[in-house]
Amino acid sequence: MKIIASICFLIFLSISSLNSEENFSNYKKYNLTKTKFKLDIVAKGLHYPWALTFVDKNNLLVTEKKGGLFKINLKTGVRNKIKHGINHIGYDGGSITSSQGGLLDAQFNNQDGYIYFTYSHDFKELRIDKKPKKSWGTAIARGTLRNNEIIGLQVLLIAKPKLSTNKHFGSRISIKDGILFASFGERDQGMIAQDPTKHPGSIIRIKTNGSIPKDNPKFNGKETWLPEIYTIGVRNPQGMTISPHDGEVYFSNHGPRGGDHIGKVKAGANYGWKDIAWGGSEYSGFSIGDVPFKKEYDKPVITWVPSMAISSIQFYNGDIFPEWQGDMIVSSLNGKSLIRLDYENNKIVGEEIIFKDKIGRIRDFEIDTQGNIYLVSDSPRSKLWKLSK
Repeated sequence: MKIIASICFLIFLSISSLNSEENFSNYKKYNLTKTKFKLDIVAKGLHYPWALTFVDKNNLLVTEKKGGLFKINLKTGVRNKIKHGINHIGYDGGSITSSQGGLLDAQFNNQDGYIYFTYSHDFKELRIDKKPKKSWGTAIARGTLRNNEIIGLQVLLIAKPKLSTNKHFGSRISIKDGILFASFGERDQGMIAQDPTKHPGSIIRIKTNGSIPKDNPKFNGKETWLPEIYTIGVRNPQGMTISPHDGEVYFSNHGPRGGDHIGKVKAGANYGWKDIAWGGSEYSGFSIGDVPFKKEYDKPVITWVPSMAISSIQFYNGDIFPEWQGDMIVSSLNGKSLIRLDYENNKIVGEEIIFKDKIGRIRDFEIDTQGNIYLVSDSPRSKLWKLSK
């Protein structure tokens, strides 16, 4: 009995020491901001919107999971439907958690005039009995907006292999100097994220025309990697942004039951999923891996336990809230909150909740040139909200 007690005590010490070293962040303990703001409704009638992108200073483009695409005039609230011709969107309805595919991100690139999309591509295959076969992959496409229609649509990349699961597609886009970064979820397949010969569970890097940069990892010592893959070991990354502090691309990643985090997109990086889970566990409660982190994997900038389900991230730039300048804004689905991470000298030095439980599960947000923040919720009856002074 003494031996067993000693072993249990050593295990307890080991776990306690490990947890104390990791310094997980708990969003539930954040204070509410003292900054005054107001929330106004700009438009109504959105059905599970997923992404927002400005096409000019007065108009936002909004994607809906089921394939809807709308342009909303921010002055009048008028909503115009946009024809887009993306005909292979894999969306099978169902609940929020059981069906995560559809028309996902949209990003307008003012350098070339294209709008870039991510979506769950349905391969439209049939079973032997001629019934539809579920086979999907995260895809990237682009086109230009003319008279309320997307024209010249080009599919740049479709993730392979084809998978039948309808979870964890990702997916966000960031564009920097003619290079497109996009996050691909691991489709609820776990260790596939450790296989760089497959797209799921990675962050890809291509040129905006779909060609492959010659300084990607495959051409620099990672011969077995697919040429598009830049970073591996991610679970379901749904946020991505470019930092004004160091010019690097950052992503947010959904952990399982705990383990949400923000990391830097780096050539050849591996964030460890599903060998580790960044402090998270299975939804059943069973542990994932022996420890939250391992030295052989890249470590996130910040990690949350419990999970708040990060949906989007952006660095704040604007005059409306000067005290937030250069800070990271984080939206949360599970936490139903908008959070500010206080940045100083390119490090997080504090956190606060801007608001919570006001508009439901926050799916995405955009910041205009003045610093007003526009938001949508993960709801069949979402509104477009404006946060301002």
